[in-house]
Amino acid sequence: MARPRKHPEGLNRTVSFKLSEVDYLNYTTKVKASGLPNSDFFREVVLTNKTQITAKPQKSEDRKRLVFLFDKTSNNLNQLAHRANADYLAGRLSEAVYEQLLLELENIGRYLEATLPNVN
Repeated sequence: MARPRKHPEGLNRTVSFKLSEVDYLNYTTKVKASGLPNSDFFREVVLTNKTQITAKPQKSEDRKRLVFLFDKTSNNLNQLAHRANADYLAGRLSEAVYEQLLLELENIGRYLEATLPNVN
């Protein structure tokens, strides 16, 4: 007499995912500690909601827009810094002007970084 199936409807869908080496070692340690086969462990944890997942807070449209503008601005600042460095090395820019320009670029960068945490 055949033993009864655990899943009468059959298991016909495969779910796979990739893990880093560290996460894989953590995962396999938990699987071994459970005494279950990989598939049974995964089904048990996921399907019975024995997990606690902390969702990342959604970024507001204002924050998304601000990050987009900061990305564009940082590219422009980088181009200015590169140009200033090239001109300074070529002798077309005095050391005083070069240092003042770098200071201003750093101040703008700090201001942008300080502003971002204040946006939802």
